[in-house]
Amino acid sequence: MSDDTTSAPTDGLWSRLRLIEGQPLPARADAYSALHDELSRRLESGAKLDQRETPGSR
Repeated sequence: MSDDTTSAPTDGLWSRLRLIEGQPLPARADAYSALHDELSRRLESGAKLDQRETPGSR
C-alpha cells in the first residue's frame, strides 16, 4: 500500500507516533500504552454514540 492511497490523519497521530519512536525504549512503552488507552476510550465513546443514533436497532 502506498502513501498516495491512504489519507493522513488530521489529528496529529503520525506526529505523535514519530515522537514516540524517538524516545528510549522504556519511555516508548509507556507512551504507546497511554496512546492505546486514549484511542480505546475514543473508539468506545464513538461506538456508544453510534448505538444511540441508530433508530429501531432493537
